[in-house]
Amino acid sequence: MADLYELTMAAAYFEEAFTANATFELFVRSLPPERGFLVAAGLEQALDFLEQVHFEDDEIAYLRRQPVFGHINTGFFEYLKEFRFTGEAWAVPEGTPVFGEEPLLRVTAPIMEAQMVETFLLSTLTFQTMIASKAARVVDAADRRPVVEFGSRRAHGPQAGILAARAAYIGGCAGTSNVAAGHGFGVPVFGTLAHSFIMAHNHEEQAFQKFQRLFPEHSVLLVDTYDTLAAVDKIIQADLHPRAIRLDSGNLAELSKQAREKLDRAGLRETQIFASGDLDEYAITDLLGRGAPIDAFGVGTALATSKDAPALGGVYKLVDIESEGVPSYRAKFSEEKITYPGRKQVFRFADPGETFRTDIIACAGEEFPSGSPLLVCVMRNGRRASPSPSLPSVRQYAREQQERLPPECRRLRQHPAYPVSFSHQLRGLLADVRKQVQPEYSSSPPLP
Repeated sequence: MADLYELTMAAAYFEEAFTANATFELFVRSLPPERGFLVAAGLEQALDFLEQVHFEDDEIAYLRRQPVFGHINTGFFEYLKEFRFTGEAWAVPEGTPVFGEEPLLRVTAPIMEAQMVETFLLSTLTFQTMIASKAARVVDAADRRPVVEFGSRRAHGPQAGILAARAAYIGGCAGTSNVAAGHGFGVPVFGTLAHSFIMAHNHEEQAFQKFQRLFPEHSVLLVDTYDTLAAVDKIIQADLHPRAIRLDSGNLAELSKQAREKLDRAGLRETQIFASGDLDEYAITDLLGRGAPIDAFGVGTALATSKDAPALGGVYKLVDIESEGVPSYRAKFSEEKITYPGRKQVFRFADPGETFRTDIIACAGEEFPSGSPLLVCVMRNGRRASPSPSLPSVRQYAREQQERLPPECRRLRQHPAYPVSFSHQLRGLLADVRKQVQPEYSSSPPLP
């Protein structure tokens, strides 16, 4: 689970006997379009990986055969046999709203260890953060109506589907259709039935009757296989009392209104209307704005792939190297990709009403008594610093944190950027490092 360059760099460090402790920080440079905030997710899988990462014998044998390692001594491959992560990690707790440039994770370890875990950490943290952030928008649009994640079949692989279900639950979804996510993570699972079940029977009402009989408390009957409103009539005529009917196509706003009227007239006021079919936060907002009496939503492709913003610009950057216990600061100065040196902390400030109002990215040793530090120590000496919170508690924490965001951050469109700034001390440190690395810029002012 590494890119080749992480292994070639590790081999070079080994050959040089370069074993200094290094600190890397993982962050997203900027928010995708139409995102007012992100929801941090994926830390649990990151910590699992750091605790368990090692090389199997066949993997080491494979590396030995690669031409790029033709000049590397046997000692490096012996080192890989004993490789374990022994470092320290600080992170933003899962469910925390975060913004561009704010570290989600800070890793300090011998440089070979810290470098070789880069790809997995970036992959799991940015993917789950992306999905949790999308889920938060969809759940907000549903205005307290349950949203079920339905996207595994459209996810970018089975494992992505499972992790998307987990992240969507953190973001506020009521559950998932993915049974593996229920088994592995305890995410509540939900299901209805497919058009194929209806089509496998000679008569639509026969399919409804059989399913209702087998799942009397849980039946959600799909009504758009042939004629949506005629199917609702058949349910009524058969004296069935399903938990819900599911609308999956057509004019959902009008069909839901007509179906609701039929159900109510027949005394089926307890039967809910569940809608699905290429939904996202914009479609849900439109449906509710048109008065659609829909009680719950299933959202698939748009959620499990974060279709409108399918990747986050996550990076994992070196910020310092220790020499005899003293940090030597590092920064990148290439155009449009500047990074700030040194280990950092993010401080969040709230107004008297407890609404978040601004963040400051600062040096790790700074103190802001009126601000709350976001990064906490989650790993020491390669082991978790404390037990992980339960997934339901992470989901609840995420919801509480989102409710403290300024309302404009949660708009679907045209939201002003949440104010994030760099501390005076951190900007000064950047200027000092810039003078050392690029003397020709010694007269340049600190970057904003």
